[in-house]
Parts: sequence; structure tokens; C-alpha cells
Amino acid sequence: MASLDFDIGQLDDAQREALQSYTSVTDQELSAAVPLLQRSQWNVQIAIAKFFDGEPPDPVEEARAALASSPPPHPVDRRETLLNGLSSFPRSSTSSAREPAPRIVPQPESRSLYKPPVLLSILLTPFNLLFRIISGSLGLFGYLFPFLPRILSSLASRSPARNSRRNTTGRRPLNPRDTAARFIREFEEEYGTHELHFFEDGYAQAYDMAKKDLKFLLVVLISPEHDDTATFVREILLSPEVGTFINDPQNNIILWAGSVQDSEAYQVSSALNCTKFPFAALIVHTPQDSSTSMSTVSRVPGLIPPSAFIAKLQSSITQQKPALDRIRATRAEQQATRNLRQEQESAYERSLAQDRERMRQRREAEATKARVEQEARLKVEEAKREAQKLEEWKMWRFQQIAPEPGTDVKDVTRISIRMPSGDRIVRRFPSDTSLEELYAFVECYELSQSNVPTPISPKPADYNHQYKFNMVSPMPRMVYDLSTGGIVGERIGKSGNLIVEPILEEEDED
Repeated sequence: MASLDFDIGQLDDAQREALQSYTSVTDQELSAAVPLLQRSQWNVQIAIAKFFDGEPPDPVEEARAALASSPPPHPVDRRETLLNGLSSFPRSSTSSAREPAPRIVPQPESRSLYKPPVLLSILLTPFNLLFRIISGSLGLFGYLFPFLPRILSSLASRSPARNSRRNTTGRRPLNPRDTAARFIREFEEEYGTHELHFFEDGYAQAYDMAKKDLKFLLVVLISPEHDDTATFVREILLSPEVGTFINDPQNNIILWAGSVQDSEAYQVSSALNCTKFPFAALIVHTPQDSSTSMSTVSRVPGLIPPSAFIAKLQSSITQQKPALDRIRATRAEQQATRNLRQEQESAYERSLAQDRERMRQRREAEATKARVEQEARLKVEEAKREAQKLEEWKMWRFQQIAPEPGTDVKDVTRISIRMPSGDRIVRRFPSDTSLEELYAFVECYELSQSNVPTPISPKPADYNHQYKFNMVSPMPRMVYDLSTGGIVGERIGKSGNLIVEPILEEEDED
């Protein structure tokens, strides 16, 4: 097989895509696929049609090959006669034994009746009545002269166009798959069960499968009206040795059979130049002729012994098998290369996906870390702002606390306060001092103990101070909640012992 005279890398993207689409359908080797696509102007549909239907020979290339293979003329050759000159050319016995096998796609007959529109039917009503009157008159004329209809019908039956369109078998035309199923059913009804595996589809589908899978297509055509049909089926086709030979997986045979009473089988018999029934033909892909050719390599017309039938088929299979083995090896190598490339691409895609996943997780971790750091920084800044506003509020509130009344004031309340640090404070408050004033004194007690003068400070804006402790009387236990309000004279009396009890947060309590 000739090798490519150019590099695949020189193809552009469109040509590579066309080559990949073509080889995925046909599994043809690249050395034959690329020239076929070039001859088809890189049209994938045309190339696939040429592959399955067969590519017609190029007269220019045949003329060039004939000129290249013919010997140079000599002066003595000019004196030869025409008969001697024709007989002097060598003829290939191998090429003469093979005949091109066309791909037949039968067109089903249409039985649908044309119904004209209602308006057209109304317009044609007068003509319809006239036709019926004339038909009745002719019928009466034929009744009076009965020999005329027979003469006219015999003359009409001799017309080839009429005979070609008339279905004399009475068989309903079906699609190829249903036609094959009907043939198999009638075959089993006529000859009983058997071990043959008929292809359950049309000839074109069997043709395509044999071409794509590099198998041998055995076509069997029978005529139920022929006298040798029953003998051929029972003694040859259904013989044990022929059945074993056809069903042998090593022979790679696809068996398709049909009755010439069906349109498809009749067209196949005409395309294969069948002149005698029963008929069998072996069709296979012949790469030595062209990259898309399907040829009839063996023909078995009429009745022959089963051993001769097998020997003829086996000879053709043995002759064509080396070329098919080379094509299979090439396709297997191409498929292995394709699988390896797909595995490498899959591994690359998986590695790329893993890298992308790791990058995504890294970005998410970095984003989470930045968000946590940002939130912590905001909390710290918020805590600093709160602490700053607390100090400003303490300085403002400390300036608002009234001084302790003197000893000459009688209407006072003496309160002993035990601080969380353990210090005990004893201070007198006017009886009309609000309970919030007592809380503010405890909150600002540290400022009152420092000797540093506190500057005059305004009340901080947008700040609502919350006391984080309660004033509690131990015996009996009573909590002087700030939310209830009141003055110390009414709530505590003349004197009292109080404990500063911090309010614990819910998290700390949990």
C-alpha cells in the first residue's frame, strides 16, 4: 500500500476535522482516507458515500496507468494485424475474476392515493360524469363485441412499460427490514428450523457492515418458481457441512438471502448479473482495486455438490484474506494509537482538573483566611472604639456625680460597697439620689481614686452605655436592678451593705 507523500501536520484545522469525522465512521486507514477526501474536495458526506457506494473509476488516471504500463512501440509491431495486436496485450486473471459489487438501496413502492382538494373535485365533477358515461358506453360496446376487449388487453400486455410497473406476484412491498423478516419466516415455514443466521435487514445494510467490519457477504438468491430451489436449499444450503462453514467465526461471513419475488432481491440479482437460479455470490472489500471498492470474488450459479460449494467459497476467502488481514492490522494499529491518544488526553484532562481543583481550594482557603483576618481586625478596631468611648463616657459621667454630702446633712443613706477586687467602700449618698447615680459611682470609682485631674469631656455621641454589673444585697439577697429605677432612700433605706456582682455573658455561663 502506498504511503502518504505529505505530512499530516500540513493539513489545516478544517481538513483535520473532516479527516477525523471520516475515519470515525469508516475506520479506514489514513493512507487511503486522505487521498479519497482530496478527490472529494474534503467533503465528508461525498467521501462517505464513495466509501460505501464505491468510487467510480477515473478515466484520466486509467489512461495514464495504461500508458505507463504499456511497452514502447517497435517498428515490427506496426505490421501486426488487428487480431494479433489485441491478443498481444496481457490480461490480469485476478482482476477479471472480480466484478464490482454495487450497493443497492431499493425504493419502496408508494400505494397512497392522491386526493385532490375539495374545490378541485367540484370543478372536475362534470369531467368525472362524462368519463363515466363514456366508460358505460364502451362497456356496452364490449358486451356487443366480446372479442375486442381480449384483443386490446393482449396488445396492452405487450407494452414493456406496463409490464415493468405491474406487480404479478401479489406480494406487498415492504421496507428492507420487514422484507428480510418476511423471507426468514417463509423460509422457516417451508424448510423448517435450521442453524443458519440470516442477516435481518436489507442488502444495503449487510453491504455496509461487510465493508466496515471487513467481512465476507454471502448473497443467496432463490426463486420459489424454479424447480431446483428446493433441492438447492435442502441438499446444499441446509447441509451440515455448509452450515458449519458459514457459521464458523474464522470465516467472517455475513449471510443475506432473498427471494426474487421481492423488489430488493430482484434488483440485487440484476446488479449482480444473475442469469441462473438458485444463485450465490461472495462479496468482499478489495483494497487492491481501490480503498472503497467492493467486489464479487466468487459466483456459484445453479446446483453443485456441497463440497464443491464450500471449496469455491473457501478458495476465494483464502485468496482475499491476506489483504483483509493487512487492513485489519492497520486499523487495529490506528485504533490503538487513537485509544492511546484518548487516554493521554483523558489523563491530561484529569490532571488539569485536579490542578484546577487545588487552585480553587487554595483560593478559597486564602479568601477564608483573609475574611477571618478582616473580621478579627474589624472586631479589634470596634473593641478599641468601644473602649475609647467608654473612657470618654466615664470621664463625662464622673464629672456629673455629686460630691459626698457633709456630716451636717441628716437625710442621707450610708452604703457599704464591696468591689469585685475585694475593696470595700463606705460612702454616704443623699436619700434622693437615683439608683443610676449609685451605679455610675461604682463604674467611675477608679477615676475617683486616681490623683490625675480629669479634663472636662463632653458626652460621646452615638454611645449608649450598658452597665455590666448588678448591685446585690447579700442578706436577704436582693438585686437592685437598674431597670426598675427608684432612689436609694426608698430602695435601700438609711444604710445597706451591697456587693458589686458582674453580669456574666451567656457564652461564659455555657
